[in-house]
Amino acid sequence: MNKDLVLSAEKQFEVRFSEVDMMNIVWHGSYPLYLEDAREAFGAKYGLSYQLYIKERTLVPIVEMTLNYKRALRFGMTPTIKITYRPTDSAKIIFDYEIYDSESGEIYLTAHTVQVFMDMDNNLLWYSPEFYTEWKKSVGLI
Repeated sequence: MNKDLVLSAEKQFEVRFSEVDMMNIVWHGSYPLYLEDAREAFGAKYGLSYQLYIKERTLVPIVEMTLNYKRALRFGMTPTIKITYRPTDSAKIIFDYEIYDSESGEIYLTAHTVQVFMDMDNNLLWYSPEFYTEWKKSVGLI
């Protein structure tokens, strides 16, 4: 596996009023939605999308999520979220994230997710599905 290859995507977003609490700070429950937006941007850029999972009849639930808050995001800000794929030989998808100020580069949050593969009957797949192995080949990881 080519662990030196860096696959990443970025997306700028605006913090909406519905995402903040009464102190004008982003509510902690909004952050997983930002991570979801980043995964969708990654999928659009590299072809590892939810549409592919559905087509291949494979579930990819998140089994681990870590959020490390550095600074508060507030209503009206336009930060950028960066998602980076972490190569692994295991049958899982691992991403690291950073939310940062688009102008200064100051980091507001770092995060990490792990997704596993399951069949449509919710059985854990111990080996990477063929389509995932083919995807790894197509982007140069294998």
